Amino acid sequence: MKTISFYGKDYAVDNQNFLVDPASWDENFANGMAAMLNMTGGLTDKHWEIITFIRDAFARTRICPVVHETCKALGLKAKDLKAFFPTGYLRGACLISGISYKYGWVYHTEEPYNVETSGKTVLKTVTPSMGKVYRVNLFGNLVDPNEWDEAFAARRAYEMNIRPGLTEKHWRIIRYLRDYYLKNQSIPTIFDCCEDCEVEIDEIGELFPSGYHRCAVIIAGLPIYGEA
Repeated sequence: MKTISFYGKDYAVDNQNFLVDPASWDENFANGMAAMLNMTGGLTDKHWEIITFIRDAFARTRICPVVHETCKALGLKAKDLKAFFPTGYLRGACLISGISYKYGWVYHTEEPYNVETSGKTVLKTVTPSMGKVYRVNLFGNLVDPNEWDEAFAARRAYEMNIRPGLTEKHWRIIRYLRDYYLKNQSIPTIFDCCEDCEVEIDEIGELFPSGYHRCAVIIAGLPIYGEA
């Protein structure tokens, strides 16, 4: 934990600058964080509409709303959200709103399942090795992305209630995330993913209903914030 100061007030934040206590958030934090993210134009009414939605949703559910929920509620496309928060949804809009994906996780435990590949009707069974151990952190992310394999992805997807299994579209995004991370040692923003994979945010939401970071990134075996 560390402290940052905006307009004479100190805020306790984690190593990614997310507020440790969302209740300590105020408009000065939002304005100060926006400046720290080089949003030189300041926060407009539209920025505040998005910030208010995120904070209100969190106040009701104690869960940070995923990106496709926010976009659907406010009628936004990926390019619209990128224009307002160029550093990303998690690393821009949520950060400024004082809310982290660390708040609100649901776990399920069920059995592995079949995985649909290549858009064909024939299903491929991904069978995990009973002797293999996957080290994960509190949020379900692999501690070492190199331990990832398809069996891990299949298991995590099943736990997240993705039925009937991972399709070719799922795998295309999962492999894109892994290739991007291995090359850049960081997680691509939702905007980069949409542009590079030629999908819209609502399609990401349909494929990974628990969210981009809380579902796709975890299934891909990557850290939520992209740190090594």
